[in-house]
Amino acid sequence: MLRRLRLLVLLGATACLGPEVPSLVTGEWGGAHLGLVATVQGADLEYDCAVGRIDEPIRPDGEGRFSVTGVHFPGHGGPVPPGAEIEEHPARYTGVVRGDRMTLSVTLTDSGTNLGTFTLIRGGSPFVLKCL
Repeated sequence: MLRRLRLLVLLGATACLGPEVPSLVTGEWGGAHLGLVATVQGADLEYDCAVGRIDEPIRPDGEGRFSVTGVHFPGHGGPVPPGAEIEEHPARYTGVVRGDRMTLSVTLTDSGTNLGTFTLIRGGSPFVLKCL
């Protein structure tokens, strides 16, 4: 009986040792089709043929979930002509971060368009394809 109790206590303690959830997301995160650089003020994002900005700190809750706002700027091939108007869309960035892994979904709030869900690794190199 005592042996079972020890086993249950050990299993319970192990369950509590899940991946760490940071109180503030900072640093460089990279993955397929997206790179993110987060600071205490927000974050800059670089996608395949687009960029974005998060306008507030990314502060996950106790379970690692977050939802922040910002903007998304679709890109196009070639340089931006002088005086050209840059297209901008308000965006919601939602996700989960645990340990060195982040899952991030991007939705344009003016159209409801979901741009996708990305998996990022802290310190990972982004693999982003440039517009031609």
